[in-house]
Amino acid sequence: MNISGKTALITGASRGIGKAIALELARQGATRLLLVARNQQRLMEVAEEVEALGVEAVVLPLDLTQVVEVNVAIAQAWRNHGPIHLLINCAGVAHQASFLQTKLPDVQEEIAVNLVGMYTITRFVARRMVAKGEGKIVNVSSLMGKLAAPTMATYSATKFAILGFTQALRGELAAHNVQVMALLPSLTDTDMVREFRWFRWVMPMSPEQVAQALIAGLKRESPEILVGWQSHLAVWGDRIFPGLMEKILQRSAPSLSPLQRGDRFTKLRKAGASVF
Repeated sequence: MNISGKTALITGASRGIGKAIALELARQGATRLLLVARNQQRLMEVAEEVEALGVEAVVLPLDLTQVVEVNVAIAQAWRNHGPIHLLINCAGVAHQASFLQTKLPDVQEEIAVNLVGMYTITRFVARRMVAKGEGKIVNVSSLMGKLAAPTMATYSATKFAILGFTQALRGELAAHNVQVMALLPSLTDTDMVREFRWFRWVMPMSPEQVAQALIAGLKRESPEILVGWQSHLAVWGDRIFPGLMEKILQRSAPSLSPLQRGDRFTKLRKAGASVF
């Protein structure tokens, strides 16, 4: 896909990977970026950086779990700014805890944002892309969408689900000239994960590296974009030696036993950052 002259909508654009993707799309010559996240102030700051690169930025402060608000905002954006050529679903939430310490509200939030929120905005945008006969959708999953990790059970489940959703949607929309892809970052170093209990032996990537990998994948039209050699090695290792990879994941996981107190519980909210 040639980014030049295109309009893109990025969710989770206020920081982390979402912000890095927005800035990289601006550098690649996009004409207009629609920036979506819940924090309006941070979106305004990103919009200033985008506009400094000579690209129009439109701020859309939205909670993706609010279906009516999202529908109205997308309809207005399409009417006021023209068709959206590229949708990048980057918004998400993650909570880290041993499974026996998990709390139902946290689980419900992960499902609501990571899955239902992604579904909601994708549905409204995809219908318009199909009517126009062109478009590209990128769903940000994670390496945890391929390899489930201890202490991240629900997050891993949502990222696995995103890959399934992406594959199904790719088959359905291909006939309408709408391509659907998945981006799978590994551990990414952002301000939102620095208190996160990281997995051993994993070297974090920068949001900029993830954004550059996305651009390369868009140009290759790759259905799945793995980011970094660690991700490729892990996925191939899981295919060839799944039992060994499961043991490695168990050994590398942070120690969060059910008996540990709440101060060992790390909550990570992300708007555009993948943790692994």
